[in-house]
Amino acid sequence: MTKVVVGMSGGVDSSVAAYLLKQQGYDVIGIFMQNWEDDNDDGYCTIKEDSMDAIAVADLLGIEIEIVNFAKEYKERVFSYFLNEYQAGRTPNPDILCNSEIKFKAFLEHALNLGAEFVATGHYVDKQLSSCGEVLMKAVDKNKDQSYFLYRLNQYQISHSLFPLGRLCKPEVRRIASELNLPNANKKDSTGICFIGERPFRDFLQRYMPIKSGKMVTPDGKIVGEHQGLMYYTIGQRKGLGIGGQGDPWFVADKNLSSNELVVVQGHQHPMLLKQTLRAAQLSFGQGILPDAGHYTAKTRYRMQDASCQLSYVNDDCIELNFTESQWAVTPGQSVVIYDGEMCLGGGIII
Repeated sequence: MTKVVVGMSGGVDSSVAAYLLKQQGYDVIGIFMQNWEDDNDDGYCTIKEDSMDAIAVADLLGIEIEIVNFAKEYKERVFSYFLNEYQAGRTPNPDILCNSEIKFKAFLEHALNLGAEFVATGHYVDKQLSSCGEVLMKAVDKNKDQSYFLYRLNQYQISHSLFPLGRLCKPEVRRIASELNLPNANKKDSTGICFIGERPFRDFLQRYMPIKSGKMVTPDGKIVGEHQGLMYYTIGQRKGLGIGGQGDPWFVADKNLSSNELVVVQGHQHPMLLKQTLRAAQLSFGQGILPDAGHYTAKTRYRMQDASCQLSYVNDDCIELNFTESQWAVTPGQSVVIYDGEMCLGGGIII
């Protein structure tokens, strides 16, 4: 019997994934990953509740489960990068790095050491065999498709992973959970990584990075306010700027690290918020080869519609994408993910 280790988060998706794999005849073991432990008792992190939910589901399904601590690996591989990027004025996406470095690396290594052939998660993504190996595919449920967050997975990681929910829609997953009377059948989906969760973002960052306030300025240098630290703002941000007055709403358009100034503009369609071309580095393509230059679609953020673009190479470590239509609030530090139809090819970090 093929052994599969399922990452059980305590949520409904991974719980149903474990059930489906058991129904398919796999020898299923559950693992609850503890990736953060600095402030587990502060009321914002739900790790205790989540672990109890995962244990309760495993008991109902009749599978073994253990809690494994990856907090050290998380701090070294993900959190340090998170802080460095904010200090450099960029806006990172730690969920993407957590997937490639923890859930499909540290966790995968642990599972293989247990004698498993595969790991599995509750991600909404699919995979299929191509001429160049196994590739990630968009999920059937386009509203939940999470291929954007998994684009950094390499061929080895993809080939040792199973995604039971790739061809299911979320309502069907909820229905299965309800019919099984899973204790978390109606549990709200998580909305962030545990170490931030629902806590005040500024309060959290202040523990690790000093506040350095400065001027909010317009593109022509007019001072319109004061920012609380460039790290707290992202391109396209509207809320929390504290700029009054008449006219169109204000948005963050740029950060000037050398002068510690936050550049703000008025109007959602201001030219500084629209980019037709971007460059990306730190490239990662799941098939291990660079795709040919040419026409593809891409996302510059999760939950946006695929945008038509032309891919070209600056060099082997940097791509340039020229979009048919200008993209709004392209943000350095975020990821751009490239698709060929339903196939997720990979992507890179916007520079």
